[in-house]
Amino acid sequence: MAEAVKLTSKDFQSSQDVRWCPGCGDYSILANVQRVMPDLGVPKENFVFVSGIGCSSRFPYYMNTYGMHTIHGRAPAFATGIKASRPELSVWVVTGDGDGLSIGGNHLLHTIRRNVDLQVLLFNNRVYGLTKGQYSPTSRLGMKTKSTPDGAIDHPVDPLAFALGASATFVARTVDVHATHLQEILRRAHEHKGTAFIEILQNCPVYNDDEWIEVEDRKQRTEAALVLEDGQPLVWGADDQRRGIRIDNGIPSIVHLGVDDDPVAKGIAVHHERHESPAYAFALASLQRPDFPLPIGVFRAVEKPSYDRLLDDQVAAAIEKRGKGDLGALLNSGDTWTVGD
Repeated sequence: MAEAVKLTSKDFQSSQDVRWCPGCGDYSILANVQRVMPDLGVPKENFVFVSGIGCSSRFPYYMNTYGMHTIHGRAPAFATGIKASRPELSVWVVTGDGDGLSIGGNHLLHTIRRNVDLQVLLFNNRVYGLTKGQYSPTSRLGMKTKSTPDGAIDHPVDPLAFALGASATFVARTVDVHATHLQEILRRAHEHKGTAFIEILQNCPVYNDDEWIEVEDRKQRTEAALVLEDGQPLVWGADDQRRGIRIDNGIPSIVHLGVDDDPVAKGIAVHHERHESPAYAFALASLQRPDFPLPIGVFRAVEKPSYDRLLDDQVAAAIEKRGKGDLGALLNSGDTWTVGD
């Protein structure tokens, strides 16, 4: 038997010229996805990347795998069909805050609620980049763009709350330039059996530069980001400025901690990814800058049968009950007619 070939990140780099703007966060995301792929134990020919329309949706061109660049907002629907018909494939959806949460919101909702076993990477730069800087569903209230010169008046969509509201079984947030963290979240998402939804905070240097600078910049993120670790209290900040998150009746608040204070004794919530109810994860998702730190990590990870597994079981049960069937006989059964010249 031939020895298995050891893959590297270069094996997942296509021959296409990468055509994003200089400094775009998509470069970092692409590089880290390519670094993770060889570690997943999946044959290269079993990976499929599916995208819709937008800057992020050029992703399949740059991956040396199978892929589909589909139509605006419909990547989740294509990916569902691929996974349902070929459950052995590792299917990844790459979308953006506009593609996934505007025209694609309905498709994304149903993919998540069905718990199709695939990974959704939603790049969130809070702006439409491909069409030159209009406001998106996640743009901040009051944000001035080419389409909102006096400030956006739409209340923004929170991608994590959206996913949790659709009963997502795996919900996480990471940052484009945090290589180690991003790679770990990608691995966790692949291990999960069901829909894994990852919001990736991503910088658009041309139309919305430094939108996430507080959690991207090493000097600022100690005070701006709350890194979630399962089984650990919700604490952040430098040692002499430690603070923690207390959650009473579902409402988060900040507690200041002394250097020697025990966070749990002070009522600080302990992070648990596997709460059956999404209520705790919703409370975490409500933490927003500047009033609170921005949580980074896995918000929820619970087990539930995936759509493709249930579909396979249903097909197997039908075959056992009725036999394998004959497509020709089915098409020629019942009332038929012939169309003449």
